[in-house]
Amino acid sequence: MTSTAAEKTGAHTPEAAETITGARARIDALDDRIIGLIQERMAVSAVAQEARIASGGRRVNLSREMEVLAHYREALGKPGTTLAMTLLELCRGKI
Repeated sequence: MTSTAAEKTGAHTPEAAETITGARARIDALDDRIIGLIQERMAVSAVAQEARIASGGRRVNLSREMEVLAHYREALGKPGTTLAMTLLELCRGKI
């Protein structure tokens, strides 16, 4: 049994279903780009961590993490802090 576009999108008109379907395709493409950028950030962060550790430093630089948290909070509000915390966790690697 196949469902209609309206059923898949929750729309009540074919026009709205078409708009939602197009928007979802764009969102999926954006999500793919965001995931790629996060993976790139993780790789760059690993390079910085390796250099810091090799020079006798610690894996995590807490003052830098506070800067990142503030940047996301200023740009996105309170949810930005949560997003930044998750991003930092992803980029820290195994501690």
